[in-house]
Amino acid sequence: MSTQSLFTPFKYKNLTLKNRFAMAPMTRAFATDGIPGPDIKGYYERRATGEVGLILTEGTVVNRPSSKNIESIPDFYGEEALAGWKNVVEAVHNKNGKIAPQIWHVGNTPYQWTPPAPFESPETMTVEDIEATIKAFADAAKAAKALGFDALEIHGAHGYLIDQFFWDGTNNRTDEFGGKTIKERSRFAIEVVKAMRAAVGEEFVIILRLSQWKQQDYTVKLAQTPKELEDWILPLVDAGVDIFHGSQRRYWEPEFEGSDLNFAGWLKKISGQPTITVGSVGLSKDFSDVFTNQESTSAPAHLDELVRRFDRGDFDIVAVGRAVLQDPNWVYKIRQSKFDELNTFEAKSLATLS
Repeated sequence: MSTQSLFTPFKYKNLTLKNRFAMAPMTRAFATDGIPGPDIKGYYERRATGEVGLILTEGTVVNRPSSKNIESIPDFYGEEALAGWKNVVEAVHNKNGKIAPQIWHVGNTPYQWTPPAPFESPETMTVEDIEATIKAFADAAKAAKALGFDALEIHGAHGYLIDQFFWDGTNNRTDEFGGKTIKERSRFAIEVVKAMRAAVGEEFVIILRLSQWKQQDYTVKLAQTPKELEDWILPLVDAGVDIFHGSQRRYWEPEFEGSDLNFAGWLKKISGQPTITVGSVGLSKDFSDVFTNQESTSAPAHLDELVRRFDRGDFDIVAVGRAVLQDPNWVYKIRQSKFDELNTFEAKSLATLS
């Protein structure tokens, strides 16, 4: 099957892409003192040279004392860090690329570093903390536009702060930021989106990354049915989300019984907005197997299934993670049908910014 349809332009509001491939956001943690330096600039510049349509940066954190759980995760605040990101934007644009920062707060996810303040969570945050965090997201949005980024993405997935508010397993609040339903527990995310929208205006594209699964529990489903997904998604559209990024571990798996639509497919069907799909695209092993060197028997061997779903209209953009991390020229090679030249992902690649 031809991949040509994946090389058609995409346009929505102020965002125009030359093809339908995005680089998925992947935590790299190479920012000394939170400042993205020349190595990070070169890392993204090489992906722009390799014809990635939209680069979504690694998660970069808002101005809160415990917004990150690794010291070398990049900041998205402060004069030096923002100057570093400005250099990244200019380098990508000089290679005719487009780039959006992923704006992030890790919430209560202890890992390998103790931040200067206790980790924040829905359980521990005061209303004043919540209001300050919403403002921090809005400030980051304003900075993204001022620095010349082409769009921005909010990280609302994978069990981090925004997702912790969505999930009844981590949000037991009894005020307006909690509740028994996913619609009620979406209040924090809605207020974040509204504040960011007000900061950037109507034409600047806001992407929201969502997932059913969590790093704490791969089997979680926030929405058990399409109706629950509707209750979750439509208020976020009203708040100002332009594009939904539906994160799955395996893009080919159906989200609900009775349909082969994946998560991004359902997000588009219900919201009417453009969507991004992601999940082991371009890998011979799936999301978890790449770290254990186990061959996956379920991953599609080629891109035929991806193209079939795209041509059917299930989603608009395809995010590729580890395949592009391994090979900066992966998109270029796909366009040229140089499939035999693609590099297989190896976990050791995570140790460098190649």
